[in-house]
Amino acid sequence: MARKKKELPVLEKVTITDVAAEGKALARVNDMVVFVPFVAPGDVVDLKLTRKKNHYAEAVAIRFHEYSPERAVPFCQHYGVCGGCKWQCLPYTEQLKYKQKQVADNLERIGKVELPEIRPIIGSARTRFYRNKLEFTFSNKRWLTEEEVKANVAYEQMNAVGFHIPGAFDKVLAIEKCWLQDDISNQIRNAIRDYACERHYPFFNLRTQEGMLRNLVIRTSSTGELMVILSCKITEEHEMAFFKELLSFVAGSFPQITSLQYVVNNKCNDTFNDLDVQVFKGTGHIFEEMDGLRFKVGPKSFYQTNSEQAHLLYKVARDFAGLTSNELVYDLYTGTGTIANFVARQARQVIGIEYVPEAIEDAKANSQINGIGNTRFYAGDMKDILTEEFIQQEGRPDIIITDPPRAGMHPGVVQVILDAAPARIVYVSCNPATQARDIAMMDAGYRVKAVQPVDMFPHTQHVENVVLLEKR
Repeated sequence: MARKKKELPVLEKVTITDVAAEGKALARVNDMVVFVPFVAPGDVVDLKLTRKKNHYAEAVAIRFHEYSPERAVPFCQHYGVCGGCKWQCLPYTEQLKYKQKQVADNLERIGKVELPEIRPIIGSARTRFYRNKLEFTFSNKRWLTEEEVKANVAYEQMNAVGFHIPGAFDKVLAIEKCWLQDDISNQIRNAIRDYACERHYPFFNLRTQEGMLRNLVIRTSSTGELMVILSCKITEEHEMAFFKELLSFVAGSFPQITSLQYVVNNKCNDTFNDLDVQVFKGTGHIFEEMDGLRFKVGPKSFYQTNSEQAHLLYKVARDFAGLTSNELVYDLYTGTGTIANFVARQARQVIGIEYVPEAIEDAKANSQINGIGNTRFYAGDMKDILTEEFIQQEGRPDIIITDPPRAGMHPGVVQVILDAAPARIVYVSCNPATQARDIAMMDAGYRVKAVQPVDMFPHTQHVENVVLLEKR
């Protein structure tokens, strides 16, 4: 006989006191810390525990006794179910305050290094419709909200196009309107959904790996161009003709699409970086513009998803670098060479290194498009490429700009940077915790000279941070 699961208690009239990691808030009950999503500091709530350990627990709010004076009214109909934009319940000014605090806490508690006064965070002028890229998933097992379950909603319409529910890999929340990207994104997604449902296109089953329609990527740009990529699974020849009827519908319904592409993905995962992407209409790319430069963005290209804030972020990085046209700059984790090309006109030479070969090809193309002749790019794993031999071959850098993924830098890479001994290091990070860890490893050789947080993602807990390190 299976052991009966222990019922966890309800905590009554608990005051939420602070924000925590992963977009949650926290409360303290006796000696226990409780993490709660979708609440704001100052809320007084009843909490239903969902998980309990010795000194911490997780819970959901099941009743509000008092609303915080700091609380804002969430504007999205999917708030509280969708895993994104968890901070809609906080006014934007409060979000910025907590992001500034997050940066300071990480640098002080994890980095444990001497810090200058941290500059006030640069907020985003646009807090809605600010993203240039979204990816949606097709599923024939849509997530039912509590209201739908209680109302015994008919199960015959279970197809959905939307976002994965956190913690439920095979369930997708049907999105009607998302406030993250220009509204053309909502129009395209909903039109594809309705057309596909009416004509009985099989939506993908994430558990059985069956079905045709898998993913939809929509990219907008500052130039007004629009890219749409549909991913499908095709196992029979006649299915491709059926799928192309859908593509023809999309092309005819949305003439503003300048790049309509598709990819056949018969793998067990959704990534298509290792697959061929085919052009159905228009070009195989779009362009972004920034600071008088044009950047070619293909279906596999990485480009900062908040274009306006990316410009401000890169300006901070360039200002911190203090370029005088005489420096050799290494741009680590260069991606499609956005930062490298952005600073190249103020440098003698810029060398970019990136893991993804396709991104390096984009970086080279972007230099050529903009008439930039003082960049060189290399593809490969950072810890394998950036060696003492490489530095001897390419020259010892005066400045290193590094913008690693969320996991931060490999200890071997940090050591090579220390051995290279540039005068300045500009560390751009989307994760202040791993940034603080890496800075601590460099503290013996470098002091923190300036810190500038930048908000790229309003209504989320994420924050970018730029740190200038100078050689001691």
